Amino acid sequence: MSKRLTTKKSEDGFSLFELIIAMTITLVVLTIATTLLAQSLNMRTRSNANVDALADAERALNIMSREIAQAGFNLDDNGIGADDSVVDGNGNSTIRVRANLNRFDTAAMDPATRGTVSDPGEDVKFFIYPTGDTTLLARYDHYGPEPKSTVVANRLDRLRIHYFAQRVTYSTPNCGTSQDARCCDIENPSAAEVGPAAARYVVIALCIQQGATGAPGSPGYQPAHNLLLTSDIALRNANLENY
Repeated sequence: MSKRLTTKKSEDGFSLFELIIAMTITLVVLTIATTLLAQSLNMRTRSNANVDALADAERALNIMSREIAQAGFNLDDNGIGADDSVVDGNGNSTIRVRANLNRFDTAAMDPATRGTVSDPGEDVKFFIYPTGDTTLLARYDHYGPEPKSTVVANRLDRLRIHYFAQRVTYSTPNCGTSQDARCCDIENPSAAEVGPAAARYVVIALCIQQGATGAPGSPGYQPAHNLLLTSDIALRNANLENY
């Protein structure tokens, strides 16, 4: 008769102490992973907000530059409304531009109607105003349809407009992370400024504050800083002999 050999398998499990240690390690790993993921999402959100603000400002600068360049068309002056092109108490500029854009329409070619400004887009003012925790750039069209005021940019920190009688060169400050208002404007222009009514050349300085990305000491951290955008515009309609 053969004998059947049997082996006894251990059915022992984890002890309570081992289970507690394993659960503790798992919780620590999950906590670290969750924290890193949250930081990454926060950085991405902030980066997207900065990109959106920059794109918004660039679009606004393009719109302003195009309309200011048309100023004075078929008019007897440079098209800049001096009384409305001022600097407010917060140091921000407002500009009003006028042009007879339908100059070559049949009715507009009548000498009696030359210089008549009465159509949409021919009398426009750009100005900024604070609302809540941001500053908006608005465009007001005096002869446009309702609503006459529309938002061009959702977030600006500063807008300065400079007027010159000739083409100029200038420098822009390199202030790093400084939030000083002087870091949001041009400096050292090659010619003195003139009043809006005498302008032949306009420089727009538009500034936005880019918020900090991440936390100090963390990977990918970028401190808050000012970003200055500029645009040079020749008022060719006011200086046709040179352009």
